[in-house]
Amino acid sequence: MRTLVLILGLMLAGAAWATNCPNEMKEIDAKLQTKPQLSKADADKVAKLRADGEKFHKEGKHAESMAALTEAKKILGI
Repeated sequence: MRTLVLILGLMLAGAAWATNCPNEMKEIDAKLQTKPQLSKADADKVAKLRADGEKFHKEGKHAESMAALTEAKKILGI
């Protein structure tokens, strides 16, 4: 019974994390709309991380997606 509860909990946690990827992308996009002062290197890195995050999300690699999006948010200061 404990194993079943643990498996169910992990599945729900994974689903919750998966649905947060789009919210993270929206937050990054909103910040980018404000035209933050970034160096060319940082702007390029944020764009790549944002694109990677979306790609990973579509591939079902939500941990990788969240890692990329979190890094982009860190550079943006959010």
